[in-house]
Amino acid sequence: MEVRTILWPTDLSKNSLKATKHVVSLAEKYQAQVIMLYVGVDLMSFFPAYGSYPSEDHLHHFQNWEVDQAKKRMETVCDRDLKACPNLQIRLVQGDAASEILKAIDQEKADMVIMTTHGRGHEDIDQISPAFGSVAEKVIRNSPVPVHLINPFRE
Repeated sequence: MEVRTILWPTDLSKNSLKATKHVVSLAEKYQAQVIMLYVGVDLMSFFPAYGSYPSEDHLHHFQNWEVDQAKKRMETVCDRDLKACPNLQIRLVQGDAASEILKAIDQEKADMVIMTTHGRGHEDIDQISPAFGSVAEKVIRNSPVPVHLINPFRE
């Protein structure tokens, strides 16, 4: 199997960052480009049912803040943990996480996806969860390329 591009979707949670050493190892093995993808929440999809509050301007302001914070955090992770991946690119998008990951597979021509079975929302689980998180479940069921899943509770 030839792997030229690895897609690493991360929500920057403690769990999702446990994929870092796998990303580095596989990128080195295949001499592959790594696309680090963060999907911000599309808040506009949540509020139509609640009327006009908060305003679109407030939501856009918050979404822009979230993307800025994510970019800074991603750059820190890259500088600190991914020096072995010289061919690394950062992508930030907003929307449904699983849908955006699947879209990025095609757009980036990814040959492999590396992600954890659980991300944000599962950080306080002390035991191994028998099921995948919802995003991992959707990605693995619909991905046209291999998905390398890491169980963050075993790391």
